[in-house]
Amino acid sequence: MPERNDIENLSHLGQEETSYTFHYDPSLLETFENGHPNRDYFVKFNCPEFTTLCPKTGQPDFAALYISYIPDVHMVESKSLKLYLFSFRNHGGFHEDAINTIVNDLVDLMNPRYLEVLGRFTPRGGISIDPYANYGRAGTKYEQMAETRLLYHDMYPENINNR
Repeated sequence: MPERNDIENLSHLGQEETSYTFHYDPSLLETFENGHPNRDYFVKFNCPEFTTLCPKTGQPDFAALYISYIPDVHMVESKSLKLYLFSFRNHGGFHEDAINTIVNDLVDLMNPRYLEVLGRFTPRGGISIDPYANYGRAGTKYEQMAETRLLYHDMYPENINNR
């Protein structure tokens, strides 16, 4: 196995004790180098236990998050992503804001070719909200991909009874 110099700077992975922060903190995110930058491929994270707070009432909101991206040079390290998502726990923000914030932070972190985030929030008051946001690098085929996927992102709506 070739030696990896890019993983020496990962501060969360492999630590015996994990420190959790309860307030939004994008500085928790870390990257490593993509070993296959010559190929387009998707990386998908399923995060079924995302929580944040309603900015008005302070009540907890729960969601399953789906984060998919096509990396370029950098990839997000999964433990740092977990800690980052956990940092939303006491953050007050609407569902739509949380999803767009995650997209913005991951784009700033990795500069991926393409990225999308879908939040499937559990109902409160009889209504569920499922915000979707994506990004495609401007001036590339991924910009068109983002536009197309945004137009068709909910072609297969779920059955309301499954939550």
